[in-house]
Order: sequence, then structure tokens, then C-alpha cells
Amino acid sequence: MYVIIWCPKYRRKKLYGRLRQRFGEIMHDLCRQKGVELIEGHACPDHVHMCLNIPPKYSVSSIVGFLKGKSAIRLNKEFSKAKSTGKHFWIRGYFVSSVGLNEKAVREYIRHQESTDKRQLNLPEFD
Repeated sequence: MYVIIWCPKYRRKKLYGRLRQRFGEIMHDLCRQKGVELIEGHACPDHVHMCLNIPPKYSVSSIVGFLKGKSAIRLNKEFSKAKSTGKHFWIRGYFVSSVGLNEKAVREYIRHQESTDKRQLNLPEFD
């Protein structure tokens, strides 16, 4: 089981409203295609947290590359107002950490991370 975090290009606040909802649907669909179990996930306006159970036949990097690449293509196709040749939606890197005995704490953190950030930083609401 792995915790994976990545951000939109230039850490812009792009994930809100209909795009955020559609991103969740796309992630569920892509994970189902590869047999990856999406245990917990949350899309904040400027980054994504996911807790995934990846089958041993796949490397973490191949799954993250698949998820980021395919989601960028689908989001660009559905939400791009202008014809764009580039499909650059996400930054190049990502953070990954394995989850061991602290699975419950990690899942709780992912679930409530955005509301905690809003309280601490007095951020505006993005729905």
C-alpha cells in the first residue's frame, strides 16, 4: 500500500468544481483498468493525495505515470477551451511512501487534510 501525492503544473489551483468531480471519476476508472485498489483519495485545489494498493506485477512508477498521463489527456480533452497540442497538466515528479502499521492514521489524514489546511491557513472555499 502506498501514499502518492502530486500537483498540477506550477502548483496552480486547478482542481475545483466540475473538474475536481470529474477527476475523481477518472481516477476510479483508471485504477479499475489496472486492478489497482483506490483505498483513499482526495483532490485539493493544488495537489492530490491518494492511498493505493498496487498489485505486485506493476511498479509504482508505472502506475503513477499511467494515472497522471491518462488523467491529463482526459481532463484536457474534456475541459480545454482552446485546441492544445500539449497535454501538460501535472508536474513531472511525485511523492510516494509505503504505508505500514499507520494505515488508519494515513487514511484519516487524507480524508481530513483539506479542512485542516483551511483552518490553519484561512484559505477560501473551492467547491
